[in-house]
Amino acid sequence: MNPAPALSPEIPAPEPADLPVWQRTLRHGENLLVGAALAVMTLLPVTEIVLRSLFQTGIPASATIVQHLVLAVGMLGGALAARENRLLALSAAAQWLPPRTLAVARVFAYGFAAMVSALLGVASWQFVFSQRSLGKILFHVFGLGLPAWIVQGLLVVGFGLAAGRLVWHAAPRWPGRLAALALAVALTMVAVWTPVDPAQLRWPAMLLLFAAVALGAPIFTGLGGAALILLWTGGEPISTVPLKHYQLTVNPTLPSIPLFTLAGYFLAEGAAAKRLVRLFQALFGSMRGGPAIVTTLVCAFFTSFTGASGATILALGGVLMPVLLAAKYSERSSLGLLTGAGSLGMLFPPCLPPILYAIIASSSGEVSISIGEMFKGGFLPGMLLVGMTVWWGVREGPGRGEEGRQPFDAREAAAAAWAAKWEMLVPVVALTALFSGFATPVEAAAVTALYTFFINVVVHRDLGLVRDVPRVMTECGLLVGGVLLILGVALGFTHYLIDAQIPDQAVAWATSTIHSKWIFLLGLNVVLLVIGGLVEIYAAIVVVVPLLVPIGLAFGIDPIHLGIIFLANMELGFLAPPIGLNLLLASYRFNKPMSEVTRASLPMLAVMVVGVLLITYVPWLTTWLPSVWK
Repeated sequence: MNPAPALSPEIPAPEPADLPVWQRTLRHGENLLVGAALAVMTLLPVTEIVLRSLFQTGIPASATIVQHLVLAVGMLGGALAARENRLLALSAAAQWLPPRTLAVARVFAYGFAAMVSALLGVASWQFVFSQRSLGKILFHVFGLGLPAWIVQGLLVVGFGLAAGRLVWHAAPRWPGRLAALALAVALTMVAVWTPVDPAQLRWPAMLLLFAAVALGAPIFTGLGGAALILLWTGGEPISTVPLKHYQLTVNPTLPSIPLFTLAGYFLAEGAAAKRLVRLFQALFGSMRGGPAIVTTLVCAFFTSFTGASGATILALGGVLMPVLLAAKYSERSSLGLLTGAGSLGMLFPPCLPPILYAIIASSSGEVSISIGEMFKGGFLPGMLLVGMTVWWGVREGPGRGEEGRQPFDAREAAAAAWAAKWEMLVPVVALTALFSGFATPVEAAAVTALYTFFINVVVHRDLGLVRDVPRVMTECGLLVGGVLLILGVALGFTHYLIDAQIPDQAVAWATSTIHSKWIFLLGLNVVLLVIGGLVEIYAAIVVVVPLLVPIGLAFGIDPIHLGIIFLANMELGFLAPPIGLNLLLASYRFNKPMSEVTRASLPMLAVMVVGVLLITYVPWLTTWLPSVWK
């Protein structure tokens, strides 16, 4: 469930037992706050459903409380990710550096990142100070009003903690940390007191930012730094970045993302994977290519709940690889299948990228797309990709009669189905809540999270209430925080692009240069494949979608079809060399060189390319189901 490991060697966080008492107390306090926020986010919407159904009433300001708890989880979870040195980063250039040069590069990258995070904290302070004068009250508790600026102050806390922890992780010893701190302070002073016209510093600053990201600076500091530089050199207030961050995190639909993520964590941290593998093995293992079918279906199931975070490869790789090898699949084919199948299920409910796409596309004002429409549009394309993966996996398997397959055992299938019955009901619970109309998307996510908690803690007892649940919720908060940091600052970057009329210029250029919708779609696939292989998917959605939607409308492309094309290409980008996320995670999980994982994954990449082209050029695969299922 962890974010992708950076390509450069990491400086491990110290074990809690080795820390001073005050640091251990701070850690426990942070963990407790994040876990409590997630717990309240889960319980409030479920309670709202019960009260509404039984008494036609609800909890005052329930939605407002849940939305602002997303801000709390995002900023405190981001601070946790910085504390554990697990902020998402793509340090592609750093892997080629010798150790001594790498140490210097890390000090530069993390010092620059600390400067960006500190400036984001300053911008947040400006934003909070301006909001305080408005006197807005979020809600009242026991007659006392909670001012909005107090909760918004978490922006300052989160960015400030991240800045300090980036300095701490810049080096294992104090000389390196002090050098990173000195660099951050010096760059901040230049930004604040430079006598030079800021407009003249735009491109030198952007080049330094690009170098820092290439050498290991977290992605959120890359996008946030770009937004700060562009706004600062353009004479606009940098407080726009935290303003947009705040507006995104309190979006009414966004709480569904951390809640569905929590459901995925409860599934992945328990023994659900083993029960599901046993069930699918009992059902399909006797067929030719049965192990490939099992691998594909289990991966698709897990990805739909864990999101496109790479959790599937990390959680299931150790379970499924022995199954494939025992069935006489070659190690290369097994590695390629697991790497390729690791992102299947991204188009199925309740996966997170379609939810975020619907939110961002609709916020542009150009179109209005519901989450339900996105999932309906993605069902047949998702089934197409699953079917093509199964076909390739069966084709790569040993010939008929050479697998040592056991005949179908109805008794074992029934026993496996009974053992996995609670897990098999998870999609039923999620889809019923999501599409029945009795619950909002946020309430559906809360019901799903509470259900997965129930089956893993109460029914199977895979997770201990005191021993495991706090750890799982902390891990979930850490991942959600790292992602929301990226999303929030990316929206600030997108704001600059829209303010500079970049989407309008892109539409004008595209329509004057490209006169065929089909040629445009082909070029779009190429561009999105590159973006998917280089940019984290959530950041890509926030930055690229507001630019893409107006162009798609200009060419008469259905916005749901455009969204599925976008997401399918992002799914393809997970396999795109040289640094596709699945390639990184498979290399990490199976302890294989990146070159070996890339070669093993090329056939699956080719299969997925064909699938994406079919999704692109056969629109009814996407548009048919939404048109008949209103």
